[in-house]
Amino acid sequence: MNVSRISASRAVLAGGIALSSVVLLSGTAFAHVSVQPQGEAAKGGYATVNIKVPNERDNASTVKLEVSFPLDHPLASVMPQPIPGWKAEVTKSKLSKPLQLHGKTINEAVSKVTWTADGSKIGPGQFQQFPLSLGQLPEDADQLVLKAVQTYDNKEVVRWIEEQKEGAEEPQNPAPVLKLSAASADHHGGAAPSASASADEKAGHDAKSGHDADAKKETASADSSDTTARILGVIGILVGVAGVAFGVLAGRRRSA
Repeated sequence: MNVSRISASRAVLAGGIALSSVVLLSGTAFAHVSVQPQGEAAKGGYATVNIKVPNERDNASTVKLEVSFPLDHPLASVMPQPIPGWKAEVTKSKLSKPLQLHGKTINEAVSKVTWTADGSKIGPGQFQQFPLSLGQLPEDADQLVLKAVQTYDNKEVVRWIEEQKEGAEEPQNPAPVLKLSAASADHHGGAAPSASASADEKAGHDAKSGHDADAKKETASADSSDTTARILGVIGILVGVAGVAFGVLAGRRRSA
């Protein structure tokens, strides 16, 4: 009996340790610097993306992030959105092959954006998103690898620069990857009017038509009422005249 209890206790303990290990490893596996588009990131178009930076340390805070952009698929425009407590610096580099965009020749492109803590930081158990506006996205690529370097206030540096190899396990420090969708008809990201917008427009048109119809009804009603009032007024006058005439005649008969 005691042996069975001891065996059961050992099994529960082993299971608990295994479960804890899985949870810890899963947390570490998912705590990567990543890039996530807001909406669509279509080839040849423009997109807004978020660089998501989790803090992986229990005893240090993230105070700096550097994100590099590939120059083999250069982006003419990379604009960071201002973030309170962080200072953003955009670095450009010369292109070996000029880029043609909207009829203009571009000889340099953004190669790196650096965010440095300026009154803020990413503490343990926290994450921060760094929004970017990107364009024009390449038409001859399925993805963009944006290598990142994360620096903590204890001087520790984590380099998220390892590229995923096809068929291989995920590397320990994978580089953020922006997946590009198929090119859309509108490269500027403008969408055709939605069904709801069309419905709203139709509803507005119907409401206006209804309002006009009501106004016409009210006008017709007012005209009808005015005409009726005039007719009744004339009838009243005629009845009054007839009454007066009848009174006069009656008076004359009595006098006679």
